Amino acid sequence: MTALTAPPSVTDPPPSGDVTRIQRRTLRLLAGTQMIGGVGVTIGISVGGLLAAELGGVTVSGLAQSAAVVGGALLAVPVVRVMNGHGRRPGLVFAYLTGATGAVLVVAAAAVRWVPLLFVGMVLFGGATTAGLQARYAAVDLAEPRRRGRQLSLVVWATTVGAVTAPNLAGLADRSASGVGLPPLAGPFAVSTLAFLLAALLVLVLLRPDPLLTARRIAGPAAASAPVRSGRGLRAGSGRGLRAGSGRGLRAAFAVVAVRPAARLGVCAVAVGHLVMVGVMAMTPVHIGMGHSGDDLLRTVGLVLSLHIAGMYGLSPVVGWLTDRAGRRPVILGGVGLLLAACAVAGTAGHDPVRLVIGLVLLGLGWSGTMVAGSTLLSESVPVDVRPSVQGLSDLVMGLAGASAGAVSGIIVGLSGYGVLTLLSALATVPLLGLVLRPVPAPSKR
Repeated sequence: MTALTAPPSVTDPPPSGDVTRIQRRTLRLLAGTQMIGGVGVTIGISVGGLLAAELGGVTVSGLAQSAAVVGGALLAVPVVRVMNGHGRRPGLVFAYLTGATGAVLVVAAAAVRWVPLLFVGMVLFGGATTAGLQARYAAVDLAEPRRRGRQLSLVVWATTVGAVTAPNLAGLADRSASGVGLPPLAGPFAVSTLAFLLAALLVLVLLRPDPLLTARRIAGPAAASAPVRSGRGLRAGSGRGLRAGSGRGLRAAFAVVAVRPAARLGVCAVAVGHLVMVGVMAMTPVHIGMGHSGDDLLRTVGLVLSLHIAGMYGLSPVVGWLTDRAGRRPVILGGVGLLLAACAVAGTAGHDPVRLVIGLVLLGLGWSGTMVAGSTLLSESVPVDVRPSVQGLSDLVMGLAGASAGAVSGIIVGLSGYGVLTLLSALATVPLLGLVLRPVPAPSKR
């Protein structure tokens, strides 16, 4: 008699060959949507400060930039909640649609010249930033441990294609929008709306099967009760470690990070790198605007920001390779060194566009080191069941750090100048420098 074999359950983990195929398809899709989303985010951010300065003055230009960063941080909470319950796909779609709504509101604010509406729009606009940040984590849900840095960096790198070209398209978008009756500086946000809607559609249709849900199926029920490894060893059983690993909210995420030195370093690296980058980058267009005007202003801003973004994303595959080969902490340390060099060069550049370009490229490279290595270290340091919540917590902390820098940067430049801003940004790296130089136990592989 021939034995009957039951068909595999939908909850059974897929074969390893299928996992590899799913991961390749996921990476291709995430890379494509990052290119499209990068256009939308960057073309808006490149003129956001200028639009705010036009409507409300220089002192609120940094607040407009920080509103987008705050939005990206706060929207990480509902996006992660959606991902925890339903997977990466609906969470990314929700984030992109929120960003598109914000871009529409910014266009309306420019039309009616109402600053509060501009701020509301910029907060929602940050949803697209949330989507881009969470996409890098989706890239490592199914990644092999020895390839995590490279595959995360591949999705980060894909943003280069859209992000580098977008600032240089701002002038064309603005002129085209003026031809159809949109107010000055509103055209780039109209382009953002279209880009975010297209990215949302592609994710909705093509991100199947969901990488996070697949990773949870592979991990099995043991992932939810995985013990927490702290600096003093393994905490198992019914103690604090088990409770920290078994929940999916931000409170559980904080408990997990609190007892894992490697996770703490990952969160700090991402947050501090972002704080320095946003603080300096947000006010660079305004600083350039003090020495240029008209079409020359948009061209100069576009050139400087394009090369800065090339520094952020263009060499991220190399950064990812170094992260896997040299280790997470050495790459974070190198990122801190580049951030310090960037502050020194940009802060002494005056209005010289060449030196500003050099400083902003170094700034982007430093951000890449802290972002790629810190995100990789964080993701591999926590169990898969609580991973989205921990990643959301990291993005929340990162966003609030960047928002604080953006908000204060306008005030500092208005009162003391761009050079003082870069000096204070350099000093902000001191806590991370102290943390990365402390010995950290190797993270457990999960």
